[in-house]
Amino acid sequence: MAKGGFPGGMGGMGGGNMQQLMMKAQKMQQDVARAQAELNEREFTASSGGGMVSVTVTGNKDVKAIVINPACVDPDDVEMLQDLVLSAVNEALRTATKTVEDEIGKITGGLGLGL
Repeated sequence: MAKGGFPGGMGGMGGGNMQQLMMKAQKMQQDVARAQAELNEREFTASSGGGMVSVTVTGNKDVKAIVINPACVDPDDVEMLQDLVLSAVNEALRTATKTVEDEIGKITGGLGLGL
């Protein structure tokens, strides 16, 4: 073993390999940032009650639109309308979250970076 060194260098990772790994990591970081920006602007729509209520959200989880069919507005059953809105919002957010995770996972190879 060389004085003050490691046997075999850096575990088989010479300077060239380390530089290549760093370049790949930097490219992945750029790809993730680009995909994240695109996905943040993408819109996802979900509906509930057979299409009586639909909600559109962005990948950034901003609610962009809530559309309520007037036929489902019953002043005697406000709770049903609230449930339909809540259900559609949650489904749209789940769809957005899953799509963002899946798309970023394709880039990172499932490294689980918590994005």
